[in-house]
Amino acid sequence: TFRNFTYCSMDLDHQLLDTSYEHLMQLRKEAQPMRKPEVVKTHLRAMIILPRMVGSMVGAYSGKTFNQVEINPEIISHYQGEFSITYKLVKHGWLGIGTSHSSLFILPQVAA
Repeated sequence: TFRNFTYCSMDLDHQLLDTSYEHLMQLRKEAQPMRKPEVVKTHLRAMIILPRMVGSMVGAYSGKTFNQVEINPEIISHYQGEFSITYKLVKHGWLGIGTSHSSLFILPQVAA
């Protein structure tokens, strides 16, 4: 016997995972022509983008915020998590920026 997982008294397998996709399709049908549908926020980063989802707006969770993704034909069969990066990109600065005070007086090596 396996333990049944519930969230807010909803069964995970039948209700929670299906609700997001059905809600997405309903909002897409209700959207007026030439207007984008409402954004559906989801934590399902492992969900594969299907052809029926083209034209929808999805908010993929990155661990901190929901990043808006407009579903277009080029991203079919990708995972939603691919468009919401979970880490901050690192940019290394020049010598002396953000380091100790003494490193300000070290001259950087100039390429000849």
